[in-house]
Parts: sequence; structure tokens; C-alpha cells
Amino acid sequence: MNSITQLIVGLSLGVLIGLLAYHLGTLSRTGAWAAALTGGLIFGLGGLRWAVLLLAFFTTSSLWSRLFVRRKAIVEEKYAKGSRRDWGQVMANGGLGTLLALFSVLLPGETWPWLAFGGAMAAVNADTWATELGVFNPSPPRLITTGKVVERGTSGGVTLLGYLAALGGAALIGTLAVLLGGGIPSTLTTVLAITLGGLAGSTFDSLLGATIQAIYFCPQCQKETERYPLHGCGTRTIQRRGWRWLDNDWVNFACSLVGALATWGIWTVFN
Repeated sequence: MNSITQLIVGLSLGVLIGLLAYHLGTLSRTGAWAAALTGGLIFGLGGLRWAVLLLAFFTTSSLWSRLFVRRKAIVEEKYAKGSRRDWGQVMANGGLGTLLALFSVLLPGETWPWLAFGGAMAAVNADTWATELGVFNPSPPRLITTGKVVERGTSGGVTLLGYLAALGGAALIGTLAVLLGGGIPSTLTTVLAITLGGLAGSTFDSLLGATIQAIYFCPQCQKETERYPLHGCGTRTIQRRGWRWLDNDWVNFACSLVGALATWGIWTVFN
């Protein structure tokens, strides 16, 4: 399959997957089109193994989002957006991957774009698994910066179950990345590099959430939230802390970037 044909096929599959996800309720209308674009380009430029890694993240994160919805409803009010992802969330999680797929075409023979892609996907997968499963931890979360006990769903709050979930999400991507090849050594060291890089990205996400991410307050519900300008109850929220421009989408993008850089750094040290 030549490059033009692969790109056309990739974009076509991206559109089909985006439409399917929209009808299943995991993506909004804008999210479906963004997924069609990013997914199509990642498959069209990188090939099948790039698409498999992306789909592993998308399918598992969508599955966890849809499971136990009633039990997780109590923390939904704290999140900036619901489980139906929009274009901002899709670009935050897949934008860097698209850029790395382009680098893989511009720099044929280089292994670092695939390794960095594995780290980026490991980070966003780890973060999503931690968010979706960490709320079931028996004890409430603690703020990653101070250890203070906080409400479930609070930005920057971490739990043991959440970290174990993050480890599982990152390890899944690391294992798949090595099995799929991409020119990187099929060794335990590579799996560990991607897994640890993913955990680093997820941890950085929590640090941003606890420090400089924009966090708001609902005067009606007397609760902190990421939602702006309106809380789930319809009340206008007031900024309590953080940088206004640094919303959850930018935090997620930073998570993927740190995952990619940490993976490359760890792998370089041990190889």
C-alpha cells in the first residue's frame, strides 16, 4: 500500500470509528470529527501498529468511562467535562501522537517517534485509568503535594488504587508497543521505560491539578470544580486558584508530552 492510499484509507477508517463512537455516546459531535482527523492521520501516516496503540487507549478508556456510571456520578460534578469526550479532549490526548506520526514519515528509520508515541499513549492511558478507577479506593484521596485528605474527584488527589490503575494502563501500552515492533528493542527495559514514562506523565498531571490548573468554586453547592463558566447545577462558578488558561485539556496535553519525554529519557539512560 503506497503512502497516499494508506492516508486515504486511514482517514476513511478514522471517520467510521468517529461516527461509531458518536453513536455509542463516547464522543460528542465535535469529538467525533476530531477523532476522525487525529486517528485517520495517525493510521495514515504511521501505519497499523500506530493505529493499534491508539485504539488500545481509546477502547479501554471508553470502556472504563461507561462502566459503573451510577457509582461515579457523585464525582462527575467536579470534572470539567463528562464521559462523552469533545474535540478538546480528543486533541489533548491525540494531538501529540499525530505530530509524532508525522515525524515518523519525515524521519524514516528513526525509532524515537515510535518510542515517544508509546510514552505519550501510556501517559494518557494511565491518567484515564487512574481517574476512572481511583474513585473506588476504599479511603478518600490525598492531595499529591501536601497529603491532605480531599474529596473524591478533586484535582490533584491520588489514591493507592488510582496508582495501581495507572500502572496497569501504562504497562498495557508499553507491552503492546514492544510487541508491535517499530524498530525498538523487544526487551523488558523498553517495556519498563514506556511504563515508567507513562506513570511520570500521569503524576505530572496530578501535580498540575494540585497547583496551577484552573479550579473554580460553586457558591450554590459549596464545592470546588473544574467546570467553567457554569457548574452542573447551573450556577456560575468563581475562580478559586490556578491559571485561568490552564484547563483540563492543556493539563492532559502536558501529561502526554511528559510521558513522551520521560520515556525517551529513561530508555536512553539504560540503552
